[in-house]
Amino acid sequence: MKELSHWIDGEHVAGTSGRFADVFNPATGEVQARVPLASKAELDDAVARAAEAQRAWGATNPQKRARVMMAAVGLINRDMDKLAEALSSEHGKTFVDAKGDVQRGLEVIEFCIGAPHLLKGEFTDSAGPGIDMYSMRQPLGVVAGITPFNFPAMIPLWKMGPALACGNAMILKPSERDPSVPLMLAEIFKEAGLPDGVLQVVNGDKESVDAILDNPVIQAVGFVGSTPIAHYIYHRAAETGKRAQCFGGAKNHMIIMPDADMDQAADALIGAGYGAAGERCMAISVAVPVGDGTADALRERLVPKIEALKVGPWTGGDDVDYGPVVTAAAKENILRLVESGVEQGAELVVDGRNFSLQGYEDGFFVGPHFFDHVTTDMDIYRKEIFGPVLSMVRAKSYDEAIGMAMDHEYGNGTAIFTRDGDAARDFASRINIGMVGINVPIPVPLAYHTFGGWKKSGFGDLNQHGPDAFRFYTRTKTVTSRWPSGIKEGAAFNFKAMD
Repeated sequence: MKELSHWIDGEHVAGTSGRFADVFNPATGEVQARVPLASKAELDDAVARAAEAQRAWGATNPQKRARVMMAAVGLINRDMDKLAEALSSEHGKTFVDAKGDVQRGLEVIEFCIGAPHLLKGEFTDSAGPGIDMYSMRQPLGVVAGITPFNFPAMIPLWKMGPALACGNAMILKPSERDPSVPLMLAEIFKEAGLPDGVLQVVNGDKESVDAILDNPVIQAVGFVGSTPIAHYIYHRAAETGKRAQCFGGAKNHMIIMPDADMDQAADALIGAGYGAAGERCMAISVAVPVGDGTADALRERLVPKIEALKVGPWTGGDDVDYGPVVTAAAKENILRLVESGVEQGAELVVDGRNFSLQGYEDGFFVGPHFFDHVTTDMDIYRKEIFGPVLSMVRAKSYDEAIGMAMDHEYGNGTAIFTRDGDAARDFASRINIGMVGINVPIPVPLAYHTFGGWKKSGFGDLNQHGPDAFRFYTRTKTVTSRWPSGIKEGAAFNFKAMD
């Protein structure tokens, strides 16, 4: 059996804690590797080594740091297929989807090539007699990223790219469920010219997370995962004086107006609801058609498309629509919530509970599910299912539909499908959700904008990637400078204007 490692000071290092986690092949249910779980001592040692390496890296000019990003882009493109294969084998998503995972992370590294521009400060000439004022953006020092299983390439790249480009050292703790790709990315950044020790990949569980939060050298922490853990990390980070950006769960609504193109809306729901087996924080899990006529027309188009979905392993070819979920526990949780929907009175129109794939009976596959006549008090509406389950909640009016999305505790992403520009504009303006799609089902912003949810989907003032990431990973220092030239003044004991 393959035994994975940590990545410390530019090389693979075996764990010393004696604790390991199993890494499964989700398609077969078999354990394919073991990953070490770091102790507090191992984590603290990695941080100390990173702090030492960061001093020289932080003093490296931004142009040279940007060249490392540029080289990494070429190497990630070179290894795209290899990264996607490793990702699919541990996560379960299709090969095409895995390549998309890598690509969306790669786009953030491309954005980070612009670090010299993004790190420029401001300057005011002659703010007073002989006085200039200017600001500088400086790295924080050592920062940490705690990343989830569902995007094992994209989100680590979202964290490490801006952090490293800003001159920080990073401690990356990836998900122990699919850790191989982050380790491969660390190898790529070393090949790209990143100095040893600037990026440390420390595998672990809650013990490692708590060690990150308790370590006084770490100045900031970025997290993506469930809302309870996001809240926990945000709270603990505040207690220890760390910056934090913590992103949690989601329950994304797509509102379908009566004037929408129903075929387009149905196709959008299929991809957004069932892609990656629904294991996306930006998945659309709630369809909200306005009016029974709209709901009936949408349902008529959805059902045959859902029933035609092909579920299979990532090795099954390009016609596989989605693969297994990541673990047996994830499958059990999804099916438990499906049962609750039936018990609470929703109509299970497409029932995937008894799905089984010949030759892969022990895999973590979940068939597609579609509920109609869901109400807002049901568990399948309130909770994040994180599986291939789409719920339809019928709204009588546009105001009722938008109210559902606005009243829900999560506020990650949302969408509206309509031909009415006034309705779309009103929706975008009023909705209290961080990312909005207009006739776009998964409104994930491109790398030069920022990604982040509202309400219980996001904790912290600054979001992921885009200019916000460079603000998060730097401190602003403002300098007031004066070079006397024969100016003589007595001591000043009060504030006064500089003019």
